[in-house]
Amino acid sequence: MDIDAGDRLVEAIKPLAASTRRPGANADLGGFSGLFDLRAAGYDDPLLLAATDGVGTKLKVAIAADCHDYVGIDLVAMCVNDLVVQGAEPLLFLDYYATGQLSVEAGTAIVGGIAEGCRQAGCALIGGETAEMPGMYSDGDYDLAGFSVGAVERDKILQPAAIEPGDVLLGLASTGLHANGFSLVRRLVKDLGHDYGAPAPFSADETLAEVLLRPTRIYVPSCLAAIRAGLIKGLSHITGGGLIENPPRILPDNTLARIDGGAWPVPPLFKWLAKSGGVEAMEMARTFNCGIGMIAIVAANDAADATAQFEAAGETVWTIGAVEAAEGAARVELNGLEF
Repeated sequence: MDIDAGDRLVEAIKPLAASTRRPGANADLGGFSGLFDLRAAGYDDPLLLAATDGVGTKLKVAIAADCHDYVGIDLVAMCVNDLVVQGAEPLLFLDYYATGQLSVEAGTAIVGGIAEGCRQAGCALIGGETAEMPGMYSDGDYDLAGFSVGAVERDKILQPAAIEPGDVLLGLASTGLHANGFSLVRRLVKDLGHDYGAPAPFSADETLAEVLLRPTRIYVPSCLAAIRAGLIKGLSHITGGGLIENPPRILPDNTLARIDGGAWPVPPLFKWLAKSGGVEAMEMARTFNCGIGMIAIVAANDAADATAQFEAAGETVWTIGAVEAAEGAARVELNGLEF
């Protein structure tokens, strides 16, 4: 145990936390808890929403490549993207960083990524926990968990009841794998004898590690802008469960989301995974985002305006399907996805 290293890490990350300061939050670290003032943030009758997540075995790739700058962004993204799908603005974030032996350099890089993710999402990093546990983790290993709280005015929350047959599905491009499916990816890399530091087998301009560690896109700014413009009926964050299991979570019963898998170009990374691993198209769609990181559901007559709004916010957007009437529990029907 190195208490001095822990103290040095706290001092190193104080300015990172301070850089995420926003109305309602005091970003100074060192107290026993963090405080957030909802009234100062401008809310009148808010509902609070909370989300927690991790980065999974993507961390093993970061450790193997000795690149820790981006996994903190993943950690924030996996939480805040889950909040915005109900119309909530992420307000605050806390992290849990556990390791066997504390590295101030790696810890600072990790928290630097968390602070960057918070800045992108507009939420304050108000605290966290660094746990040094010799014997629990192997040398160099660590784990991360994130916790975020958001708010939405009571009458503005997004709910399945607003969605109806005829609504249009807009797919927002992902930046890669995001933080799902890495156990399969790591197994393939090992079985095929690839080196994370070598050029990617499907992209000579980047190393395999650079492609795999590309951070999860944070969709909060673009989605909040579209929500506040009155253009959004529903949002689905495409995480574990992929394109098959996530959209039904926001659909009402007696509807289905019909997705045209040929409506967007599948990135080379996913084609390589499918071919190298012998993974069938439907299993790919159930495991990975396949190039679509967020689905927005909009009224048909708002589709053009919503697309323009998202594109103005920096998103790449495709019309990928529609909501249809069906009997029974909500589901997805996906056709035309090829690798």
